[in-house]
Amino acid sequence: MAASQQMYPASYIGADVSSAFPEGFTVRPMEKGDFAKGFLKCLEDLTFMGNVTEDEFNERWDEIYNGGKGPYYYVVLEFEGRIVGTGIVVAEKKFIHNRAVVGHIEEVCIAKQHQGKGLGLLMMRALNSVAESAGCTKTILNCSQEKEKFYEKCGYTESGMEMVHYITDFRTPPHTP
Repeated sequence: MAASQQMYPASYIGADVSSAFPEGFTVRPMEKGDFAKGFLKCLEDLTFMGNVTEDEFNERWDEIYNGGKGPYYYVVLEFEGRIVGTGIVVAEKKFIHNRAVVGHIEEVCIAKQHQGKGLGLLMMRALNSVAESAGCTKTILNCSQEKEKFYEKCGYTESGMEMVHYITDFRTPPHTP
């Protein structure tokens, strides 16, 4: 596939949201070629990444790419040819609540050198725009207590608590059949 293959239609990010980013910053759907633009390097400012090769990146892309039909909707922020921000909406289709679709927002990251510019708030607007375009009835996320105030600024409210049960050591890649 071409390096410019987008994960979903760019129209999922509303024009009002796209135009709100400062000059020089482009918000868009993730593309298969984003490995070379530092997509994983950006995520290192968020969490442990491991040593993911370009082949492994492309393998994961091929696993999750579905011609724009979801459920994975990565948003990236590009500046001067580099990925400096990202986040994902995972659209979970349910049977409850009249077959609702819930958008799980994950992996929200703005590169350290671009933090403090309001880009995180704009990234959240972009993610919520994508969630709405994907048919989600609400979006939810988990965050640390130190990030709670930021997400409140984005319109989120506390709703319960998170619990976790680890199946494997998170540093060990999962086995894919």
